[in-house]
Amino acid sequence: MPRFHCPVPLSAGASLALPAGAARHVQVLRMQPGDTLTLFDGTGGEYAATVERMGRSDVSVAVGSHLPVEREAPHAVHLAVGMPANERMDWLVEKATELGVASIQPLATAHGVLRLAGERAEKKRAHWEAIAIAACEQCGRNRVPAIHPVRPFANWLETPAGPGARLILSLAEGTRSIAALAPDDRGVTVLSGPEGGLSGSEEQQAIACGFAPVTLGARVLRAETAALAALVALAGL
Repeated sequence: MPRFHCPVPLSAGASLALPAGAARHVQVLRMQPGDTLTLFDGTGGEYAATVERMGRSDVSVAVGSHLPVEREAPHAVHLAVGMPANERMDWLVEKATELGVASIQPLATAHGVLRLAGERAEKKRAHWEAIAIAACEQCGRNRVPAIHPVRPFANWLETPAGPGARLILSLAEGTRSIAALAPDDRGVTVLSGPEGGLSGSEEQQAIACGFAPVTLGARVLRAETAALAALVALAGL
């Protein structure tokens, strides 16, 4: 059954004009009055719905019962990533959403190729949020992960950290294996660098702020692969 994110409050029994994005998707699928679909607003659970009317550019639906379905990962993993360039960040956001990431913090780092600021950075953030929403519609998640605004590494590091463990992916010798760590029920923040990795200075700053260096193994992974591998190892899928 088609699933659509509907960023307005939903309630059983309501008659609702779908927002433009969802309405366009319904029309592309050539759905007709009487066809059924699933809606979710991101606050938890999902709603059955039935198409009532198809206009030229608008679609009305009858909202049915609320289903308290959750498909979140058992452990909240927050990714803070030095942004990889080109389409690789898009791919990372999509796959991390499918794998259950709780939030993504894009970081501008010393070795990062992608440089974003101001209006361009906000447009990218909105683009990545749209990718996360589409991934939720596809994979069955009813909670869209937060895609935070792009921040400079040093500025983000000064922000008080939330509860839970703080880990940094490192190629240094003597680091602990991420696979050997017990999941933290309060969540975990994983810091991962861009294509060129974090600089030595950035890594030392993070460690000084309480980030424990961990390794994914003997192989050197691409930036987007490393972040996703850490997510899988920690989310308890």
